[in-house]
Amino acid sequence: MDETALKLNKLRTFNWVMFFLHAAQGVAILLLSTNFKLPVTASYLTFDASTQSLLPASSELFRLSLAWLVAAFFFISAFAHLSIATYYNKTYNANLLRGLNRARWWEYSISATIMLIAIAMLVGIYDFGALVLIFGLGVVMNMMGLMMETHNQGVLERGEKPNWLAFKIGTWAGVIPWLIIALGFYWSAKFSGAQPPTFVYWIYVSIFVFFNCFAINMVLQYKQVGKWRDYLYGERAFIILSLVAKSLLAWQVFAGTLRP
Repeated sequence: MDETALKLNKLRTFNWVMFFLHAAQGVAILLLSTNFKLPVTASYLTFDASTQSLLPASSELFRLSLAWLVAAFFFISAFAHLSIATYYNKTYNANLLRGLNRARWWEYSISATIMLIAIAMLVGIYDFGALVLIFGLGVVMNMMGLMMETHNQGVLERGEKPNWLAFKIGTWAGVIPWLIIALGFYWSAKFSGAQPPTFVYWIYVSIFVFFNCFAINMVLQYKQVGKWRDYLYGERAFIILSLVAKSLLAWQVFAGTLRP
């Protein structure tokens, strides 16, 4: 077995390990958590007969279980790793050798975006429209990662410079949800004098840092820095970052809100 085949075989085993770690944490969150729910609201205009004017109003649409929201991004990741380790492995390996991992970006587009939704709701952003926009921008951010890899297949091997347009668009799309969430902190303090619990600030800072680490990992790959000259090294880094970021968010949320 040559060196590349050996690395791919180790990656397959690594994906099996990641499947169990993600799935086990998702189950643990559901078993250990309280049934804490957050409201999802709709904003609209209503007519005030006394002033003969339109006024803003909101109503609760439904309540969303925070435990299930957290478990969801674990289970989505677990399914992705299981797929990679089984029926999708041949295609996965072939794509990796071309500097591409479609499965990663499709999985991130859902799981990482659910993470953003959870953080936004912890800050007090409950409006359905705002949450949909945050979700949409999260999907765009990750799809730009897929586009970056798709458009730059074989570029480094040919000694050409990569095209960074998709990366730049994805960066801008990814920054906006974090700005909206930051405004949630500001509005809480300005208009009500209340602020989210301290653990929510820690979540914001820590997960923001980890989200940026994903972008840095991609930059190191395309800049061919040190060990990142090997695309498979960057792939393993993506997998580790994904596990750590999700675990950090989940157990911070559990400690602050979901523990009995």
